[in-house]
Amino acid sequence: MAAVKKTRASPPVYQLRVELAEIQPVIWRTLWVPGTIKLSRLDRVIQSAIGWTNSHLHEFTIDGRRYGMVDVDGFDEGELLDDRKFTLSKVLGSLVHEFMYEYDFGDGWRHHITVQDRLAANEYNNWPVCIAGENAGPPEDVGGSYGFAGFARIMRDPTHEEHLDMWRWHGGPFDPRGFDISAVNDRIRRLR
Repeated sequence: MAAVKKTRASPPVYQLRVELAEIQPVIWRTLWVPGTIKLSRLDRVIQSAIGWTNSHLHEFTIDGRRYGMVDVDGFDEGELLDDRKFTLSKVLGSLVHEFMYEYDFGDGWRHHITVQDRLAANEYNNWPVCIAGENAGPPEDVGGSYGFAGFARIMRDPTHEEHLDMWRWHGGPFDPRGFDISAVNDRIRRLR
């Protein structure tokens, strides 16, 4: 009798809801990402979905473990695992449904990430893509949720004494409700 060859199922595609903490109105994105994606790459996808530029450090906290950019000189506090060595499916498995991601430790942008679904991988969904979202992401270096609230208030008021300076700093107008899914997916596509 011929031996039966076992085939390993492809890792799923995860549907993730990424939501910035401590921001009103809520800024969120729904992403499809393959289970084979490295956490270091997921970091870049999330940043692209929000509109950030990879200018700061980041860290994932998943099932009690921390993953991020390991300091080659060994100055990391605590046990930080190298996010370049772990795939999303490896760290999530089938049991983890929520985890945290933090970007820019100075501004402290914390993201709650919820696994909304695990989809079968196919030729149409095996790369990262944003499928939905709402509201514009905060600009880089705006000062966290408190700084962003002040920035948004000043940008809404053209008579505010700091409006022109803030407009120049930002490089133009800011629409807090603005969300362009095509632009988001263009940024994600450029990561390939």
